[in-house]
Amino acid sequence: MTGTFVAVVGPSGAGKDSLIRFAQEHLGDQICLVRRVVTRSADGNAEDHDTLDPEGFLAAEAQGAFALSWAAHGLRYGLPITLERELDRGRVVVANLSRGVLPELLERYPSAVVVYILADASVLAERLLRRGRETPAAVQRRLGRRVTGDPFPAGTIIIDNGGSLEVAGSRLVRVLRELAETAARAPQPD
Repeated sequence: MTGTFVAVVGPSGAGKDSLIRFAQEHLGDQICLVRRVVTRSADGNAEDHDTLDPEGFLAAEAQGAFALSWAAHGLRYGLPITLERELDRGRVVVANLSRGVLPELLERYPSAVVVYILADASVLAERLLRRGRETPAAVQRRLGRRVTGDPFPAGTIIIDNGGSLEVAGSRLVRVLRELAETAARAPQPD
């Protein structure tokens, strides 16, 4: 695969989806966004994703429909295997990914770029409460979640999204634009 997989990771409430949308608005088809499949119904307060019920998800997973899949917060998440067509075409593929699945990502896509989005705990809590999907106690449990080990590879790019979306978003756009320009200069597969 000649493309670059960019894994956008960070704690819940860090603004990963907001930053990814910002980048898409500024870069258009220079990047390829991966639409996750989640066992949660889509609503106006959540990321834009495809929904499968738990049984349908497990069936799709068993049939090899996902490049990567994982469980978090009582839900199942998957990235469609079709993302590999875009990587084969030399594209920069961007996905919101759980920190806990980074070892599997790096095993499958060793040249993946990891972008870690962070924000202060108070900002994360405020954002999660504003979503209205969880109680304050559930938000605290979510914020207390720790990923075991040190899943971040050397070269992880860190972006602080505790302030203005435009500042953090512009940083992500610069990173992705540079990767897309590098990919455009590379020899393309036949």
